[in-house]
Amino acid sequence: MKEFDPESIAEFDGKDGKPVYVVHRDRVFDVSESKLWKGGLHMKRHHAGKDMTTDIQAAPHGPEVLERYPQVGVVGKKTPPEESGESAGFLMRLLRKYPFLRRHPHPMTVHFPIAFMLAVPVFNILYLITGIRSFEITSVHCLGAGLLFTPLVMLTGLFTWWLNYMAKPLKPVNVKLTVSILMLITSVTAFTWRAENPHLMDSFGTAGILYFLLTLSLIPMVSVIGWYGAKLTFPIERD
Repeated sequence: MKEFDPESIAEFDGKDGKPVYVVHRDRVFDVSESKLWKGGLHMKRHHAGKDMTTDIQAAPHGPEVLERYPQVGVVGKKTPPEESGESAGFLMRLLRKYPFLRRHPHPMTVHFPIAFMLAVPVFNILYLITGIRSFEITSVHCLGAGLLFTPLVMLTGLFTWWLNYMAKPLKPVNVKLTVSILMLITSVTAFTWRAENPHLMDSFGTAGILYFLLTLSLIPMVSVIGWYGAKLTFPIERD
């Protein structure tokens, strides 16, 4: 059976009529006949010519689906990082033991600031419409929660960028990071301002209007971050 290395496997990416090969636990499968791997892209996020061992653990199916397709080779064993003296040895062992860390920390935590930050202007609007004070107080609580989670999500995002994309410059990552910093500054400003002025929106004067517009600006910022995050997870196909 033919022996491959990661570099040679990468050539079988399904583009320009090439076969579609994927790797699972050092076994190389030819999935060219699968309609779900058309053009070497699966579910708009998984690319052929790569090791799917970690990815398939997060899939809605098991590795048994690969048994439907012919095995065309194996991946040659390399000297383990810890034996070759590579500094990344410990990290690789950790990721093999806990594959959850490779993909899930950022997608899991990112939902918290999205939900909380969007809730801030929504509850403020409800307060302005109904005059019910508890809506405005809830808005402040959501702002504080969003402010608490945002730095954590930024850290998990940077970790995922470094781990899965080798910290290569990517437009979606640059946009997300820039807007996230802007959102963090905005939320800190709004929360501090509201904490120092508990009745800021009571009379809805100039200060109250400015505060409301500040919280309203969270909507486009969250939308931009979410849009570019989705582009990384589910790339838009180009004709």
